[in-house]
Amino acid sequence: MRTPLRVLILSAALVCPGFSQANPLTLEDCIKLASSVESAVSLARLQSDIAGYGVVQARAGFLPQIFAGGIYTYNSPLRAEEFSFISLNAVREYVTQGNAVLELDTSGRLRAALARARADQDAAAAGQGLAQRDLKRAVAAAYYRVLLARHIVQTTSDSLGEAQSFERRTRLLAEKGEAAQADVVKASAEVAFLEQSLNAARLDASVANHDLASYWTTEVDKELALADVLDQPAPPPEPPPPADAEPFTRRLEFRLFDAQLRGFQADARRTRADLYPQLSLITQYGIDAPRYSFSYRGYATFFNLRIPIFDWFRTRSAARQFDLQARQVETTSRITRRTFSRDYRDALARVAQVYAQIAITESQVKLSEDNLKLSRVRYEGGEGLALDVVAAQSQLAQARANFFTAKANYLNARADLEVASGR
Repeated sequence: MRTPLRVLILSAALVCPGFSQANPLTLEDCIKLASSVESAVSLARLQSDIAGYGVVQARAGFLPQIFAGGIYTYNSPLRAEEFSFISLNAVREYVTQGNAVLELDTSGRLRAALARARADQDAAAAGQGLAQRDLKRAVAAAYYRVLLARHIVQTTSDSLGEAQSFERRTRLLAEKGEAAQADVVKASAEVAFLEQSLNAARLDASVANHDLASYWTTEVDKELALADVLDQPAPPPEPPPPADAEPFTRRLEFRLFDAQLRGFQADARRTRADLYPQLSLITQYGIDAPRYSFSYRGYATFFNLRIPIFDWFRTRSAARQFDLQARQVETTSRITRRTFSRDYRDALARVAQVYAQIAITESQVKLSEDNLKLSRVRYEGGEGLALDVVAAQSQLAQARANFFTAKANYLNARADLEVASGR
């Protein structure tokens, strides 16, 4: 199935009342759904389109500007065939002309304007990439949060069932005089604690579902059918890169810094262009005569050279401002490089550490299950205490929660590593 059609079907499935999902949503499906509706990515895409039109406008400055105009002027006469203003041609002057103006970029102003427009376009493209990356990371975090919350609900529910079973068993034993009333109280207290934990876990799962669904729909109350990656074995970490590797330099932030730097440098060049001569060519064709007759038509060509003499330091000061802003960007880029280097190494260490925790927590679950079985056997054989069984139940619930939390943290750590390494 093609991606646009799949997104359309998934969107319809999530907004139409009474429609059940045929297939669980994967993380890729959620990202596609979030990308198909209005979001920060849509705004960044519009900004990229806006910057593209800016490049078109800058290129248009190199082309001749053609326009037509008409003028009628009455010059009050002093005497017959004489008129008041020498600068005008006659008592009546008729002008109908076509004009073509071409600016010859001798000062470099047009080239600097084009460079600024291209830098803005590159910055907008980098911003769009950053928006897409951030949306993907946010959806992934919400996706893993929903899965973890649901596993916590299931784990707490299983522990509650086990605690309720033990509570019923202690009540039967107490009625027969084989167990103390204190054992019943301990078992009932454990049930009450787990019931409260289950209610809190269900609320967290509901809120997590709302958060994930809100990325593409307003129908956030409907429970999303999600592909559960926490039930699958966690993929091992990738081999560590060489110690001198710097994949974080591929991050889009550096492309944004580069575009900003080139933009300020272009602004400085465009400002300094006011200090250099600027040549333009003007061509006119039409009527400029005391009588409106086509026989009076003609043409004229003008070269206009503008040579600046003195600007009272305004241009130099403005250009210096842009130079300093460019230096600010360079300094920020160097600082960010060190920060991203640290973040990348932190992400590598976190992935390796959390992956090791998965095996530890899995061992905790197995040991806690064995401990609970032995505690119940010893209690029913009259050799153990009810407190041991209650503690074993709490330990097993915590171990299961730790296991799924470690897997969710590992997947989140891998996602952070992708961001930190510029993928």
